[in-house]
Amino acid sequence: MNKLLVSPSPHVHSPLSTQRLMLDVVIALLPATVVSVLFYGWRELMLVAVSIVACVGLEWLITRFLLKRKSTIADLSAVVTGLLLALNVPPTCPWWVIVIGAIFAVGVAKMTFGGLGQNTFNPAIAARVFLLVSFPAYMTDWTIPAGFIHTDAVSGATLLGKYAEGGIEAIQGTDYLHTLLFNIGGSAGEISAIALLAGFVYLLCRRVIKPWITLSIWGTVAVAGLLFWLINPGQYPDPVFCLLTGGVLLGSIFMATDYVTSPMSDWGGVVFGVGIGLLTVLIRYFGAYPEGVSFAILIMNAFVPLINKAFHQKKYGRA
Repeated sequence: MNKLLVSPSPHVHSPLSTQRLMLDVVIALLPATVVSVLFYGWRELMLVAVSIVACVGLEWLITRFLLKRKSTIADLSAVVTGLLLALNVPPTCPWWVIVIGAIFAVGVAKMTFGGLGQNTFNPAIAARVFLLVSFPAYMTDWTIPAGFIHTDAVSGATLLGKYAEGGIEAIQGTDYLHTLLFNIGGSAGEISAIALLAGFVYLLCRRVIKPWITLSIWGTVAVAGLLFWLINPGQYPDPVFCLLTGGVLLGSIFMATDYVTSPMSDWGGVVFGVGIGLLTVLIRYFGAYPEGVSFAILIMNAFVPLINKAFHQKKYGRA
């Protein structure tokens, strides 16, 4: 009698791999990266290279000599972390600060928990907050270095910084079309909303992410900003300003949607996004920092296990 041998699950394999997903994220980040290099020049290109090399090299060292297992750098997750980290700091940030950020992102926020798939917090966001608290002078230096498009280095504050210091009068007359296209100033990845939106469309077309988390963040920021603006337009900016300034687009598209640190269900993702959007607005208006996206994402990362417990994704094969 022939014996039927059945291998362990899964029995159906998808051609989609972690490496393919991470490559899509890198491709989606290319428009924002190219624009940042054009406006900030060789210095930004150097920071991107240092960040990626530091993250990839550190992950290789940890897996090879500490964990003593096969290297995981081929999945490109360290490349994504390095690229996101470089886009989350000012273009004037010293290279050694980037290296420290890479050590925290990979060594603490990722590999300490066991590597990709087991980390609780998004590594790039965790590193950004760590650097912001540890090196506030470097992380809030908004000097704009000379680039390939503009040739003079200039000094200036971000729109959120101007609002935090001077109130609503400091941001009156903001050109939203200019902000949408080339919002020079702030972290390198925030320079062009159009470039970030192009990456968002690419990720949706490739089905790398679902839109619910991102759209719920945008909707919550817009609604909360509208409510504050209607209550006191002389104190709070309009919702368009809330959406186009700071790291709302970069964070909501590329970091809040991280598979590992976001909820598994669609409704869980909506709750997750609403929490991020609400916390972002509250931190901006009532917190010590003019920007709140990074803190909001980290806080909601901690609630993901509870959200997953409350909102279950429909099991495969169930009606």
